Amino acid sequence: MRKTKVSSWGRLSVKPHKVCYLTDSQDTLPELQNNEKVIAFGNGRSYGDVCLNEYGTIWNTRHLDRFISIDTENGILTCEAGILLRDIQGVLVSYGWMLPVTPGTQMVTVGGAIANDVHCKNHHVYGSFGDHILSMELRRTDGEVINCGPTEKKEWFKATVGGVGLTGVITKATIKLRPVPGPWLEAENKPYQTLAEFFDIADESEADWEHTVAWIDCVSGTGERGVFMRGNHIDVGERDVRNSLTLAVPMVAPISLVNRLTLRPFNMLYYKLQAMKQERSIVHYEPFFYPLDNILEWNRIYGPKGFYQYQSVVPKDIGKEAIKEMLKAISRSGDGSPLGVLKTFGERESVGLMSFPKPGITLALDFPNKGNRTKKLFNNLDAIVREAGGRLYLGKDNRMPRDLFETGYPELDNFIKFRDPGISSTLSRRLMGF
Repeated sequence: MRKTKVSSWGRLSVKPHKVCYLTDSQDTLPELQNNEKVIAFGNGRSYGDVCLNEYGTIWNTRHLDRFISIDTENGILTCEAGILLRDIQGVLVSYGWMLPVTPGTQMVTVGGAIANDVHCKNHHVYGSFGDHILSMELRRTDGEVINCGPTEKKEWFKATVGGVGLTGVITKATIKLRPVPGPWLEAENKPYQTLAEFFDIADESEADWEHTVAWIDCVSGTGERGVFMRGNHIDVGERDVRNSLTLAVPMVAPISLVNRLTLRPFNMLYYKLQAMKQERSIVHYEPFFYPLDNILEWNRIYGPKGFYQYQSVVPKDIGKEAIKEMLKAISRSGDGSPLGVLKTFGERESVGLMSFPKPGITLALDFPNKGNRTKKLFNNLDAIVREAGGRLYLGKDNRMPRDLFETGYPELDNFIKFRDPGISSTLSRRLMGF
């Protein structure tokens, strides 16, 4: 089998892989040869190396894209694991249903959403993706088929939700949907100047607003100002849906277009534009939830070296000070991010043994890859997260120190009991040694 160069969304590594396409969830998995190791690969929207198996084999699941059944009376969907969230939403919204939880892009597969236990702006209401899986089919590389869920073989379910693909290949899932009155939301933006103001708005918003998140301008004078965005689903009857303008980045930029010359003016303009939208407005769910999906291949703006996303969660009681210290460290480094996201997670604990969300505050920031300079900044951020008792998101990670991984994921030893010996990824070798 010829090798093909494959990367994840961060484009930090573009290495050869043997690519095998899975085409039917009823088929047995291909037989592994000569101690071969594999990892399932969906749509490649993970930022780091969680979906990669450099110089090895990946099983691409994008052809497992069929709807199996839709119960529009009770809001229950069964589908193959390679279908995109975009395609599910596009069908179901007209029936009055949506996925309860989706990440900041709908261009991810169901299998990837389960394996990374993705979260949304409404974590304080609906938790993470795994909270809404009624059952799933897991195929192991030795041929075993495991059907598991919250009440059936729940130990396998807990290991697979957030298990970054290491327990087997997810081929099917049954999902409990949530009702919606239509595709529209009532949205409101509230600019803030300090972290204290952000936390005040976040606390008062959670009771009345389902979706809450903030953009933070980490290169402003204080590094603390931003815009808090919140929204609720609303019934506005029939309304024309304007086709959004789709743009594309045609090629990889020769250098990162996110740099000191562009970052400050971009963030200043973005802040002013968003702060102008303080009147409540009616918006379609796609631009509200997935603002970057209409810019195709936007990851190319970071140039040939790619980019990192550093996403952490820290406990809320000491997290306010930790977030402040992280923003100070970023300011001292002279670097910054155009895509800074700040959010409070709800109080519910995650289903998965290795799930990222937990009660606290999460900060996510994109940084162009500047080699050792970027790694030095991350080492400083790691120290703050470690001291606060936080953790980093495996679905975004490409360089986490093993000690931070082990302390951040206390169920690791229990999780390892469920791993599939035929499965290995670049991330699992880096952090777990297999």
